[in-house]
Amino acid sequence: MKNFFYFLLLLIFAFSINNYSQPKGKLLIVGGAQTHDIEKKFVELSGGPDARIIIIPNAGSEPILNSEIEQKTFTNLGAKADYILFTRETADDEANLKKMDWANAVFFTGGDQSDLTRDMLGTKLLERVFDIYNNGGTVGGSSAGAAVMSEVMITGNELLHNDSTGSFITIEKNNIETKQGFGFLKTVIIDQHFLKRKRHNRTIAALIEHPKLLGVAIDESTAIIVYPYDTFEVYGSNQVLVYDPTNSKNIREDKKGNLGISDMKLHILISGDKFDLKTKEVIE
Repeated sequence: MKNFFYFLLLLIFAFSINNYSQPKGKLLIVGGAQTHDIEKKFVELSGGPDARIIIIPNAGSEPILNSEIEQKTFTNLGAKADYILFTRETADDEANLKKMDWANAVFFTGGDQSDLTRDMLGTKLLERVFDIYNNGGTVGGSSAGAAVMSEVMITGNELLHNDSTGSFITIEKNNIETKQGFGFLKTVIIDQHFLKRKRHNRTIAALIEHPKLLGVAIDESTAIIVYPYDTFEVYGSNQVLVYDPTNSKNIREDKKGNLGISDMKLHILISGDKFDLKTKEVIE
């Protein structure tokens, strides 16, 4: 009887630890060119009239303009919204951290994701964003603000061909540059503007070099809503492609560095489709 009692206590403790460590918030990850409906959905997920949104514009070249546009959009949709302007050196200023204490949602605007990680990785400010997320808040981002969501982040740069402004024309070893992202999602690589900018080769090459991760490739005017316990729903006008190399075979390369892989799975999802990141299957 005593052994059973101790076993029961152990189960309760294990469940409590797992429940505590699981984020309680939601992510809205937009493939770029977000629509009014997607912005409305972000406000809804953030609490509607109770939403208190902080906009972080560091990826963009015009942070004040971008922030004011997003602020007006969110307030017109019934939320309260503010923004913070900072550099790496000023990220942890007390005024910024106080604004984060006020917020229950955060939105990262588009631009260059490497600028965003340069200014925020390792800061108390980023810790506050995670606090909001882990305690039930909503974190969103579009374009560059989507790319930073995964722990392995595609920067957009090519290392061998210097052609990141055009199409990615090869599936080749050591060509796709990746860096550390924020890591809200640790089991996937996010790509964005996907179908419109023909980034199929980029995603495949990155995944062959990271075959334990899923690729979640989101098109423009489309988002995924990531719920607690690692499921997501597609929302928007176009598609999301999920590449699964985790059970693939025979990863290989030829003498030119061209990459090969066998039995990689592909799911093409449309608005309303749901996907389980743990089971790696579409939810019927």
